Amino acid sequence: MRHITEDPRATPVLLETDVLVLGSGPGGLAAAVAAAREGVHTTLVDRYGCFGGVITQVGVESIAWYRHEGTVDLEGVGIEFEQRAKAMGGTERESQSQSEALDPELFKVVADELVREAGVEPLLHCLAVDAIVEDGAIKGVIVESKSGRQAILAGRVIDATGDADIAHRAGAPCRATPLAEMMGVTVTFSCTGLDRQRFLDYVRAESPTYKDWRTGWQIETSGKEDDLFSPYLQEPFEQARNAGLIPEDVTSIGGTWGRLSDAGEATYLNLVYMRGYDATDVRDLTRAEIEGRRQALLAIEALRRFAPGFEDARLRTFGMTLGTRDTRKILGRYDLTEHDVRGEARFADAVGIFPEFIDGYGLLVLPTTGRYFQVPYGILVPRNVDNLLVAGRCVAGDKISHAATRSQMCCAVTGQAAGVAAAVSFSEGVTTALVDVARVQAALKRQGVRLF
Repeated sequence: MRHITEDPRATPVLLETDVLVLGSGPGGLAAAVAAAREGVHTTLVDRYGCFGGVITQVGVESIAWYRHEGTVDLEGVGIEFEQRAKAMGGTERESQSQSEALDPELFKVVADELVREAGVEPLLHCLAVDAIVEDGAIKGVIVESKSGRQAILAGRVIDATGDADIAHRAGAPCRATPLAEMMGVTVTFSCTGLDRQRFLDYVRAESPTYKDWRTGWQIETSGKEDDLFSPYLQEPFEQARNAGLIPEDVTSIGGTWGRLSDAGEATYLNLVYMRGYDATDVRDLTRAEIEGRRQALLAIEALRRFAPGFEDARLRTFGMTLGTRDTRKILGRYDLTEHDVRGEARFADAVGIFPEFIDGYGLLVLPTTGRYFQVPYGILVPRNVDNLLVAGRCVAGDKISHAATRSQMCCAVTGQAAGVAAAVSFSEGVTTALVDVARVQAALKRQGVRLF
């Protein structure tokens, strides 16, 4: 690769803050709200024009679809996301679980309100591009925006970018799943013109269950999920392939649907799942966005032809960006394992719990029997860089543990823990590596988090 040499420059400081959170998905939003509730000056930065991450920017409505009778669920700010959205009229009962399907557009306002009420300083349309590190500790970040290239100085930094962008740039060791094994990316979309009742009659006749995931996507289940209802669509796309409407080599169309409005809108169609794209590579991101939109139109035409109720459907919107499941993860003080998430692991430094819900790498386990694991503080703490924590899907762990911690509600668990730990360490004048976890746990309990 060719390089150029840039002239040295003096970078103006945009602001200084106690805790800086980068990325506002469920992990980052939870981190910022939790830190501010501990009384420290907190700033939340996002590269888009709204907070909420995959909820508002991709359009993912079902953030807790793992929840069934018998689930022992997390407690804390993640549940608050659902409750606040419901109180504002921004949810409907989720079709396959005991959870709420969120209205992503209204959740933009829910996130705004959570940020405002907590006293978080918001900063949108702002992209963090580099880390400021001195003597092994992070001091802030460099950002780019319409205001130019500027610096934000911070006592503590939380990387909730999903891709460990700042941890990576700060020099923290990271790993990535080999591309051939990496989970796929999604282009989500919505349709209008749906005959809702006709489609629901078709679904009842088909009676799709999680067992169908085995044949359509070669998914292994634990068996106890097999007879549960799933809003799964595959048959119309197989018919479209047989009819020559979808090319035989396009095997990435098929998946699930979300809310169906009385006005004839299918607001969340998660039907284009493409493998072989690295979402930390700008060329792959570009190719995936373009190819995903092409495949979405193929999917809509297949639905029009072969899914009753979709005869007059047409494209409504695309998600603002790709839905990404799998990129960098830090190497942490502790790396979570498959045995931990499948074996109900317990940790002395627990900062939350999460049910035994695994979705990824060809495995689906739903938490219907009360099993859960504790989330340890160590997976938030990167090696080699102090006063930096991570939250969300870039926490430390192996492949199967990532299939659990990438869940949006688990991202909220790690986010709330990171926010509280950053605030406690800053207030007490100790580093994030040396913070007394017992004090962090006590603060988390005060915020309503279940630890044991």
